[in-house]
Amino acid sequence: MAQYDFDLFTIGAGSGGVRASRIAAGHGARVAVAEERYFGGTCVNVGCVPKKLLVYGAEYGQALEDAAGFGWRVGKPIHDWQALIAAKDKEIARLNGIYRHLLQGAGVTIFEGRATIVGPHTVEVDGRRVTAERILIATGGWPELPDQPGAKEYGITSNEVFYLKEFPRRVVVAGGGYIALEFASLFNGLGAKVTQLYRGSQILRGFDKDVRDFTADEMRKAGIDLRTHAIIDRIEKVEGGLIAHLSDGTPLECDAVVYAIGRKPMSQGLGLEALGVEMDGGGAIKVDDQYQTSVPGIYALGDVTNRVNLTPVALAEGHVLADRLYGDRQRDVNYDNIPTAVFSLPPVASVGITEEKARDSLPGGVDVYRSNFKPMRHQLSGRDQRTFMKLVVDRASQKVVGCHMVGADTPEMIQGVAVAMNAGATKQDFDNTIGLHPTAAEEFVTMRTKSPDPT
Repeated sequence: MAQYDFDLFTIGAGSGGVRASRIAAGHGARVAVAEERYFGGTCVNVGCVPKKLLVYGAEYGQALEDAAGFGWRVGKPIHDWQALIAAKDKEIARLNGIYRHLLQGAGVTIFEGRATIVGPHTVEVDGRRVTAERILIATGGWPELPDQPGAKEYGITSNEVFYLKEFPRRVVVAGGGYIALEFASLFNGLGAKVTQLYRGSQILRGFDKDVRDFTADEMRKAGIDLRTHAIIDRIEKVEGGLIAHLSDGTPLECDAVVYAIGRKPMSQGLGLEALGVEMDGGGAIKVDDQYQTSVPGIYALGDVTNRVNLTPVALAEGHVLADRLYGDRQRDVNYDNIPTAVFSLPPVASVGITEEKARDSLPGGVDVYRSNFKPMRHQLSGRDQRTFMKLVVDRASQKVVGCHMVGADTPEMIQGVAVAMNAGATKQDFDNTIGLHPTAAEEFVTMRTKSPDPT
């Protein structure tokens, strides 16, 4: 008779948890998953998938405006927010079902309810206790609201945006990271008057400086009132909407205040403190390179560890962990050259290191190549939007160590560049590749002029 009810008990049916559970079950392990909210986690339900669908909606608005330059005669576009949300809900429900069927098809036992760890090998779900040799925590993260007066009463996060009954015509977005940019862009693209506030000196902290500056200029050109060194002091509810009072005394009348100021690991209330599972000051679960926590037999991966908070990373971690534990495959996740994208309008795409980091870390020096141009599409559309591309090269080895882009279709381009960089591609490899004409992507293989070193 088996010592435990299950070999693996996973808490959280998001991307990482589902992947780990499904692969482990495929290797023959007895697996259970507990989920208290929705299958697919943040990405599928209130993250990258619905956000991208809403961004697509905003892009159609731009396309309708641009069509006149190509001979199309269309009337004034009218957007139906409720229709978009209903279509989004239908697609998310479909994906929920897919995630559930993936688990069921793999033979995973599903518990629908909140799970807590009540012992090193014991989990309780809605009063029922089961045992497992190993426990995996894959509960993800959750957006935060600040403590300013009125913020928790009247402010919303990305979670609530996807379920707004009415479209807000005047929106204040607080934050300067990728989520803030995406929501500012989609509301602006759907016709709202958008003010974006960031406490720092420039948006997209951690990205390449050229990208940060170029993106800020493009968003302002698109009609977003982007203000830096700006903080909301309090929110007041008034007849007909809200007033966001800034710290400098400026009042902003609006219909919604969207906070995109960070996410917190969902590690509270799981019983971890009583077991001695070590966490950092922000609630992130500390793990080693095997995803093992400080308590033997308890593992964690994905956003709850607050290391690389990207859905594909959680998927990769879940797959690797299951292979290691149950598939006799001792392999590692490749964290090098992870491509990232910001689905703002225009979008941002990046892989590798920034110019600033390269100059600090590469003793042999850095070669930088830049291109800034108006895309062919907008020569006829008349839209004042440009594209920026940049390659950062290690001067000693000539390896491309960074690629950064802003402009239409750049997220679709960056994946191929990431493959090349992981294969060790040099600038000469890029130069020796024939370009695909006429495309924006061909700029990567035609950039020949080095930018001068900063003085």
